[in-house]
Amino acid sequence: MQRTYKTPPYAGRQSHGMSTEPLRFDTKIAVLLREDLETWQRLNVTAFLVSGLGTEVPEVVGEPYEDADGVPYLPMFRQPVLVFEGTEETLTAAHARVLSRSLPRAVFTGDLFATGNDRDNRAAVRAVPTGALDLVGLAVYGPRNAVDKVLKGARMHP
Repeated sequence: MQRTYKTPPYAGRQSHGMSTEPLRFDTKIAVLLREDLETWQRLNVTAFLVSGLGTEVPEVVGEPYEDADGVPYLPMFRQPVLVFEGTEETLTAAHARVLSRSLPRAVFTGDLFATGNDRDNRAAVRAVPTGALDLVGLAVYGPRNAVDKVLKGARMHP
């Protein structure tokens, strides 16, 4: 399912010299979550996964924000993050496809719910062979068509 955003949060503000035309991106940022996660897990996994994309793929990050009083805010992604869900099998297949396409990706495994810091998170992933990872989330960035192929079988998160 493909969504077109008619009014992105950064478009339509003529007073600051920005165009009112909708922006359409050639790329896509997507997160795929295993459908059996609890709400707090979905939120936590999504936040962790997308943080990796911004550090390794700097072009996904826009310019810093500033309010009318001149108070600065950190930059955010320049485009929407689409969140999908699927079965364990869908996630496993998407993981294989993202690896075969060599797209920028981040993974979150079930083991990470039991760790409490970055060092232990990395050790937990490193301890498991690729094909045996207990995947609960995957983030991917790349050309829209390639990301759509990676996500085949997934559905938009409700």
